[in-house]
Amino acid sequence: MIRCKTAQEIALMREAGKIVALVLETLRKEIRPGMTTKELDAIAEETIRSHGAIPSFKGYQGFPGSICASVNEELVHGIPGERVLKEGDIITVDVGAQYQGYHADSAWTYPVGEIDAETKRLLDVTEQALYIGLTEAKPGARLTNISHAIQMYVEANHFSVVREYVGHGIGQHLHEDPQIPHYGPPNKGPVLRPGMTLCIEPMVNAGSRHVKTLADDWTVVTADGKRCAHFEHTIVITDAGYEILTVS
Repeated sequence: MIRCKTAQEIALMREAGKIVALVLETLRKEIRPGMTTKELDAIAEETIRSHGAIPSFKGYQGFPGSICASVNEELVHGIPGERVLKEGDIITVDVGAQYQGYHADSAWTYPVGEIDAETKRLLDVTEQALYIGLTEAKPGARLTNISHAIQMYVEANHFSVVREYVGHGIGQHLHEDPQIPHYGPPNKGPVLRPGMTLCIEPMVNAGSRHVKTLADDWTVVTADGKRCAHFEHTIVITDAGYEILTVS
């Protein structure tokens, strides 16, 4: 069931979103060659807790980190640890924060130092796909208009959209209805209504769309070992369109 949030609930999610955005901006400034993903996790947890929030991911279904830290061919759910970032890597940082009972969730893929031109294009296309999808986030529209717009843009740029992992509703729970694929035909699914809070998060592979899960039962990687990117915002549908909640 999709539940539209009240103005008070949206206000709490907006505060959670500000904290998530602050964490991502803090980490963006810290990411550099020689850092470990565990160090980034510690910075994120301290920032979240110092602003009166709780890391949404820590302990969620047993996940050990406060962030997901996924490097290069790792798509999602990378466990922070002793991996050292190198010049030319990319890292996706996925952050969730729970503030007074309400969650917000955002992910961004960052370069580590200088990256090659094709990797930069992957990041640019994936980020732009997020915003192209959001142009379809408006009351009265069907949910899969977002999905279709993302797929068409990504594939026109000769990249692949992952199908196994999708966006989702969010609120008092980290994952709520509806599920939001980033591919498929338009004009399907539920009608968007003001007060719906959604996570839109295209995940894009440089090669084939196929992925697999590593032996840790968390880390998802591209099946062909090529790089991938992931950009996500939490939004609320408004009377006029949408508002991004995961901004400072």
